[in-house]
Amino acid sequence: MSPARRHLRLAVAALLTAALLLSAAVPAARAHLETEHEEEFSYIPGDEHGPEHWGSIKAEWAACGTGPMQSPIDLSHERVSLVRSLGYLHHSYRPAEASIVNRGHDIMVRFEGDAGSLVINGTAYYLKQLHWHSPAEHTVDGRRNDMELHLVHESAEKKAAVIAILYEVGRHDDAFLRHLEPFIRRIADVRDREERIGMVDPRRARGSASVYYRYMGSLTAPPCTEGVIWTIVKRVRTVSKYQLELLREAVHDDMENNARPLQEANNRHISIFRPKPDDKHY
Repeated sequence: MSPARRHLRLAVAALLTAALLLSAAVPAARAHLETEHEEEFSYIPGDEHGPEHWGSIKAEWAACGTGPMQSPIDLSHERVSLVRSLGYLHHSYRPAEASIVNRGHDIMVRFEGDAGSLVINGTAYYLKQLHWHSPAEHTVDGRRNDMELHLVHESAEKKAAVIAILYEVGRHDDAFLRHLEPFIRRIADVRDREERIGMVDPRRARGSASVYYRYMGSLTAPPCTEGVIWTIVKRVRTVSKYQLELLREAVHDDMENNARPLQEANNRHISIFRPKPDDKHY
């Protein structure tokens, strides 16, 4: 074989190898995303598709059953340490075009435009979507609140970071949810129903509280991918009973309680950021 032909064959082989590696990398890059096919899993304890069986339903969901860094967990103050170097949450959210989706197991707001980002350790995580769980998934010293909002972010390297906000039922409703109520009613009881809702300002959902918990965990729905940076805002916000029931009744009947059971902390480090008392931002 001539040197020229040998060189051509090696070049073609290299291109084929690169193509195979690229095709294999695409599903891996998307593997962290939560599944949107709720008929494949349930939140009912003891059900064949219930939380204790998620890890055996699909091979790519194995982490749900065997992962050592699963979420949610109990934020026990016995394991929490103060780390002021974490600093304030640096986010630059902005209003963006969005749709609201009934995924069957939850109600999700998906941002179609640039809704801004959250910066953690110098890395920007871009806000992609937000959704609600009731009751709350994380607990604080064993106490479970009525609802939990997840703001899901993704970096350029496809790593996830989630901000969680806890709610309890009270006399005042949630202003962010109030804006979405007409759209939630439109998609109620229809899985995969999606409605464009125009501009949505995520700053109204995030609020301005400064104190938060931080730990490394996973997505709380299949495929339960680990390596997720969790930030749980300490200040509990208020939601009306009507709003909570609206979210619950909009999803499938067996998904009204869509909170994954607590997972083992496995000696994971849990930090809390709290500004100094004399800090003007406190």
